[in-house]
This record gives sequence, structure tokens and C-alpha cells, in this order.
Amino acid sequence: MFRTARSADLAQIIRLYGQLNPDDPVLDDGSDAAAYQRILDTPGLSLFVLDLDGIVVATTYLNVIPNLTRSASPYAVIENVVVEESRRGTGLGRQIMAGTLQAAWDAGCYKAMLMTGSRNPATHAFYRACGFSADIKTAYLARPPASKS
Repeated sequence: MFRTARSADLAQIIRLYGQLNPDDPVLDDGSDAAAYQRILDTPGLSLFVLDLDGIVVATTYLNVIPNLTRSASPYAVIENVVVEESRRGTGLGRQIMAGTLQAAWDAGCYKAMLMTGSRNPATHAFYRACGFSADIKTAYLARPPASKS
């Protein structure tokens, strides 16, 4: 079942994020729970999950951003797309992406964007099959400079 994430889903979403970014540190200071609650409480930010019999097997993060161009139509940024490793290739990714894109269209977004750091051709084929094109815009990424401590 495609649905909006609930407070009780945090541990299962963090488990999936561990598959997405295995080198990320495990947070034990509660900052992840605080950020999660802010996301759940903020209009325009949506964490979605695919729930199979009480188990979260996929997740996406949809950001709907107000905009002054395109007749003041918002746009969407989709992040943190993860399907449980053991269930990849079963159609769950397409299912959660379809629900996420529909939520963006229902919010009046005129476009939805995402970036991937993956060089895996199958990942790019997956996003193309979901309706995304890599040929329309170019993405650039900036990170803060390393601190000198």
C-alpha cells in the first residue's frame, strides 16, 4: 500500500536509508527523530512509503516548492528513493514512483526533478521508465567547504 509515512515508520525508513547510504553514521542523539518529525509536520514535504503487511519496503521524499514562474505553479524535488534490496526488480520502485509523481501532479506541480549519484545503467533505465529524462536540464551540486578546525 502506498501511503504517507507515519511517526512509527522512522526505524524502518532509517533501515532503508542504510541501504541507500551505507557509509552514513548511525545517529544516536535523537537528531534523526527530530528531523523526521519536522518533515512530517511541514506542509509541502512528504515522506511516502510502500507498506506490505506492516513492513516498509520502499520510500521516497517529495518536496513541493512554491514558485513565482510558470503561472506560480510549484515544482517538485524527489529525494531518497529506496527499495528494499531483496525486493528490487519486482515493480515496487515503479509503484512508489508512480504514487510520488501523482502526489506532485495533485499538488499542481508543473515538473518533478530528481538527481541520482548512481552510475549504474539500470538505475538510469529505471528513472527513464518512470517518465524522467536526463536530456532536458543539467544539474549541478555544491557542497559547503570543508571546515578548518
